Amino acid sequence: MKDLTTGKEGKRILNFALPMLFGNVFQQLYNVVDSIIVGKVLGDEALAAVGANFPFIFALISFVVGIAIGATVIISQYFGAKQMDNVKRTIDTLYIFMFFASIFLTVIGIWFSEYIFKIIDLPTDVIPLAVEYFNVYALGFVFFFGFQGTSAILRGMGDSKTPVYFLVISTVVNIVLDILFVVVFKWGIVGVAAATVIAQAGAFFTIVWYLNKYHSFLDFSPLKMKFHKDIFMKSLRIGLPSGIQQTFVALGFLALYRIVNIFGVPTIAAYSIAMRIDSFAVMPAMNFSAAISTFVGQNIGANKFERIGKGLKSTLLMINTISISITIIAVIFAGPIFGLFTDNPEVIEIGKQYIYIVTPFYVILSTMFIFNGVLRGAGATIIPMIITILALWAIRVPISWLLSVELGSIGIWWGIPIAWAFGVICSYIYYATGKWKKMAVVKHEPSNN
Repeated sequence: MKDLTTGKEGKRILNFALPMLFGNVFQQLYNVVDSIIVGKVLGDEALAAVGANFPFIFALISFVVGIAIGATVIISQYFGAKQMDNVKRTIDTLYIFMFFASIFLTVIGIWFSEYIFKIIDLPTDVIPLAVEYFNVYALGFVFFFGFQGTSAILRGMGDSKTPVYFLVISTVVNIVLDILFVVVFKWGIVGVAAATVIAQAGAFFTIVWYLNKYHSFLDFSPLKMKFHKDIFMKSLRIGLPSGIQQTFVALGFLALYRIVNIFGVPTIAAYSIAMRIDSFAVMPAMNFSAAISTFVGQNIGANKFERIGKGLKSTLLMINTISISITIIAVIFAGPIFGLFTDNPEVIEIGKQYIYIVTPFYVILSTMFIFNGVLRGAGATIIPMIITILALWAIRVPISWLLSVELGSIGIWWGIPIAWAFGVICSYIYYATGKWKKMAVVKHEPSNN
């Protein structure tokens, strides 16, 4: 466990973020390898099917992930205040909630999967592949939530390293199984999904074994766990806005996919690849956002408000440097990057257009992530929710649709940075008001810093 309430702010945040970043880079590396195998071995239709699953899966899990974010904030604040009994109560409540949520979402998802893919106008020949992939993937929701919940708990207590070890192992296993199931056994798209489920299950069971053996305080014993309504309501208060935000983002992605699907399989395949690249590129911003969220939570819990502004400045400097570097690499090597996934020149050309338009604005997206991380750590999750929903549904979706009518697929891409710019401006304005200082679970009189 790591106390983030002492020491040099920027160094503390960097040291906390790096293990998460390393682990998630490995995870995204798997996603990239996964897409390369699908695109090169199974073709553009299979690549489009896997890509279409991303917003659907995101839509299903987003609400639960939001509640987990709320629990992480509570754990970090209780941990900063040294209220360990409340930390344990929060952990038990989170596990119980996520278990039952995973069962419910598995059933609902499998039941409605084909219907959803028809709604978003996925090409008829791609729908069976998409359904086949999802129905296998969904069987691993319980393991996915279990591992993610455990990771969230450890992050809230300042431990960002332990989940990484198991994530790296899971990623390697996933890649090996991908090659075995798809290339050797010829299981097709089912093999891709099965590899993911097995790897997720392995990650969850091994991290639970590790915690029970070396961190008895956490004591993962399902029969001993108790659901605490008061803790859940606090998690709901903080996490519900994040859950709603994540859900609306996911639905927005589905809406965008419906616009993309109008332009056919090559555009869908290019967008699917672009989503993998985006996920990889914004990973530093997401992890630094999670790091500063825990940093803010612990320091608010310890009543050290003066450290937050210093931590924010250091984080922005680090993440903007990284984002600019990623943009330069992506623009220079756009063609070869897309060539890794497909041999179709049309898909590559569409993908290059996406890179040239979107990646120069990564720095804006990263800045927005950091400000939202500060607000979440303070417990002020409603404002980021409102800003994100407005940016997506009032700006990105309608502008992408309008511009696509005039400019084709290029118009869809231009809607993305315009929405990011709106989001970062609004996030900064709210941060500058200082109202977020009054949202903490552990109440203190905030300083003027």
